[in-house]
Amino acid sequence: MGNSQHVDIPTDRKIWEGNMATYWFEGEILVSLSKSVKRTVDLINENVGLVKSITGNKPVPLLIYLANSPVPDKATRKLSTEKLPEIYSAMAMVSEPGLSKFIMNILFALKPPPIPMKSFTHDEEAISWLRQLSQ
Repeated sequence: MGNSQHVDIPTDRKIWEGNMATYWFEGEILVSLSKSVKRTVDLINENVGLVKSITGNKPVPLLIYLANSPVPDKATRKLSTEKLPEIYSAMAMVSEPGLSKFIMNILFALKPPPIPMKSFTHDEEAISWLRQLSQ
């Protein structure tokens, strides 16, 4: 663990590899290590299916390590915001300062996010925020 520049994928538990991210559980929190690929409608749909298969189809708190990736088109952004509440109960974004704010502005410029979302520069704070929410 640590900041977003370098994340060690654990070797002591199950890891799921998707086209958009690598996933594993940290207690009850799903961790997502983003990949720098351009998000598309097909990729989002495929990823939603993957996450649902990991979580048994119930929304879970997500800790996501953001990667710089190309800005998705409007249809993709719309779909990803619609799908969020289906797969996540809350989202803590860990990134270099500025990146998560940029992504939040792209996705939620006009309306508030459908689930609790917050950005962090360190994962320790992100994890404690998610744990407080789920108490």
